[in-house]
Amino acid sequence: MKTTIQQIDQQLVALLEGELDTAAAVEAQKQLKPLFDNTTLDTVLDCTALQYISSSGLRLFLSILKNGKTHGFKVQLKGLNPDLVKVFKMTGFYSLFEIL
Repeated sequence: MKTTIQQIDQQLVALLEGELDTAAAVEAQKQLKPLFDNTTLDTVLDCTALQYISSSGLRLFLSILKNGKTHGFKVQLKGLNPDLVKVFKMTGFYSLFEIL
């Protein structure tokens, strides 16, 4: 699992690559710390290169979303592949996020 965070204009964009399984979620949470520290910028989770997400990964996404709601900024998902769309719809997460 590889993550890269960039500020583009007034957004934080997190590029997620690989598999966000239970083992990777712990390290990903550390790498995504700037998203948890963020209090003002809209956030985009770019999942174009994300191949798999586990329940731990979903929990991580939910934590980022809660931070956004607490501080009043948007958290959007981009580039979900068909398998990820299926997981997000089955778990009810699809309706929680704005999907680009």
